[in-house]
Amino acid sequence: MGFQRKFSNFGDKGGRPKGSLNKKTAEIKAVAGKYGPDAIQVLVRIMERGESEGSRVAAAKELLDRAYGKAPQAMDIAQATHITFGWEE
Repeated sequence: MGFQRKFSNFGDKGGRPKGSLNKKTAEIKAVAGKYGPDAIQVLVRIMERGESEGSRVAAAKELLDRAYGKAPQAMDIAQATHITFGWEE
């Protein structure tokens, strides 16, 4: 179950296909996935019955992030005075 290397127009080797996991990451993800439903239940329990407001908010945030994705980060570029790029001197 390998993949074929391809060469780009620039002579670079293609390497692993974009988005594919290396072997260790795939193994860890497979093992961790078995605990997903239990972990969700723990977060729900903390959200509903956590001892502190902070723990309830944190659990609710984690559940929302997994259900809807993380909220986009806003950037106020009007305040940026100078942006330096790697090719500038």
